[in-house]
Amino acid sequence: MFTPPARSPLSHPTRDPDALAVRCIGISKHFGAFDAVVNASLELERGSILALLGPSGGGKTTTLRLIAGFETPDEGVIEVEGQVVASSERLMRPEERRIGMVFQDYALFPHLSVRANVGFGLAKNDQRDRRITEALEMVGLSENDQRMPHELSGGQQQRVALARAMAPNPAVILMDEPFSNLDAALRDRVRTEVKQILRDANASAIFVTHDQDEAFGLADFVAIMLGSTVVQTGTPTDVYVNPATLEVAQFLGENNVFDGEANHGWVDCELGHLPLIHGSQVSGPVNVAVRPESIRLNPDSGPSVSGEVVDREFRGIYQLVHVRLPSGFVLSAVMGLHIPAEIGMTVPVGVNSTVAAFPAH
Repeated sequence: MFTPPARSPLSHPTRDPDALAVRCIGISKHFGAFDAVVNASLELERGSILALLGPSGGGKTTTLRLIAGFETPDEGVIEVEGQVVASSERLMRPEERRIGMVFQDYALFPHLSVRANVGFGLAKNDQRDRRITEALEMVGLSENDQRMPHELSGGQQQRVALARAMAPNPAVILMDEPFSNLDAALRDRVRTEVKQILRDANASAIFVTHDQDEAFGLADFVAIMLGSTVVQTGTPTDVYVNPATLEVAQFLGENNVFDGEANHGWVDCELGHLPLIHGSQVSGPVNVAVRPESIRLNPDSGPSVSGEVVDREFRGIYQLVHVRLPSGFVLSAVMGLHIPAEIGMTVPVGVNSTVAAFPAH
């Protein structure tokens, strides 16, 4: 079992441009008529972990490859620790960018030992052995340094790949779907281990994923990629609670979407007169997004409407209840198992939080 060392203190995130590990400004990449990445911009603060989150085929891996130097941007600028590594006037080779890469399949050399894999690519000087040893210590594999990749578990192989990326002391580590080859039970454990390793090393890292739970569980910041561009960046809480668009809200989880009318920080819809997310300036006709966990059945107070329970799904630690409202709209609500919600029951339905609203299309 991997036992991480004590966690090192981290500085608080800052928006100081001089403190950025990576900055991409309006980058685009086209493959013939296919627009893989379109005018995408993002920033990675030093010592932070950024998740590039989006659906498959949305440009995430291409963006990572542009930062690494494996692809050349058609437009835009890429900076690593303040130095331009790709632009219309300059293009640095991948090996010059001080970037460590963890590939989806780990790309370990099967004929090399763990130690030899970690040391592959390191300059042969008097610091080489020390850096290999330090990298193996960081990932908790010092005692396995002479084993071969096929003798390791999937989680251990993942850590070898991470150690190899960290050994040259890169400015940033890039990881492409780093946990996709692991089964569900192992994935959660390895994700926790990798997060601790990156924290203890105060590493700057970007990883690609289409898994929301993975992004929220590992990253300090999340960049949402939809339609081949970055549409919102923020903390996991920011992007989930205050999505920039209805498309972002729907991508990040199930929503009940109602027609409504917004005015002065409130919205009127079928569920009543509801407060909008703090700072919302939207007004007029809107689409109101209410997450299932914000719905309450049999509320003790507040406005409510009556509905009929038409279905109930047992999910272990909670139940997903479907309720038909007077209009015929069937909403979804996440309820504790103690909440009475038998099919056919008539129940009052309320909302216990602020809601998001977007100008109606």
